[in-house]
Amino acid sequence: MRDCYINAMNIQKTTVEWMNAISENLVNMYTPGYRENQVTFKTYLDNAIPDKILKNPSQGKSIPGTSAENVFLEGNGFFVLRNDEGRIAYTRLGEFKFDGEGVYRATDGSKVQGYILNDKGEIMSGTKSLSNDAFEDSIAQGGALAVPTTEIKLWIDPDNGKYLGKYDEFEIKEDGILYGKANNGKNCTPLYKLAVMNFHNPQELFEFKQGQYLETAYSGKPVIGRGEIRSGLLELSNIDFKANATYWQEAQTQLDLSGKVMSTYKQLLESAMELLS
Repeated sequence: MRDCYINAMNIQKTTVEWMNAISENLVNMYTPGYRENQVTFKTYLDNAIPDKILKNPSQGKSIPGTSAENVFLEGNGFFVLRNDEGRIAYTRLGEFKFDGEGVYRATDGSKVQGYILNDKGEIMSGTKSLSNDAFEDSIAQGGALAVPTTEIKLWIDPDNGKYLGKYDEFEIKEDGILYGKANNGKNCTPLYKLAVMNFHNPQELFEFKQGQYLETAYSGKPVIGRGEIRSGLLELSNIDFKANATYWQEAQTQLDLSGKVMSTYKQLLESAMELLS
């Protein structure tokens, strides 16, 4: 009987942790870039106890952003950020903007990473260019990660008000390339390509702040991601409301049942003490 009481206590503790994870999901239903908590369980002494809380890596729906500088990644992968200390982080939330100095940044100030392109749209690695075919081939061989990323910068010339002194506007296209446009759009020059990385096991990334992740030994090393980038959009949370509502009901039922078991045990214990007195 003692084991039943202990098991019921463990179930209650487990259920409360599960409900906390579900509650966090429901609260962040409309938080852009939020990844759904997924609780996994393991069995111990015939009872389920939480193993770990993983983040659902699936894609959320797109919503309108606040400017054309915002980007939405349609497909697998993460945008790459670098903070002032040089630490690399990964995010699905493309709520980026150019600051007063023309640096492309996330809302926390981290610099969005990309690749410098030449006029042909080829990625530059130092003083050498890497054709698109060579870049794709290097992905298969794991070599593309050796190409260094850099901050994306579009400073505005104070003398003529143009980007980099010669472009009237910019555009980010589906392939992730940022173009400078001049002469009413007739001249379109590739400048940068947004870096997108993916992982063999993205659920095991460590979320060190909301919406930003670090690689771990379990996530594996980053690989080049593939997907299309939509300018002017943001990604909403990927929470399945109906599923989480069902989980909440199941957890509540489990909590009630374990409470009844504990209450019954307490009554039996009190009856036994009365018989002994």
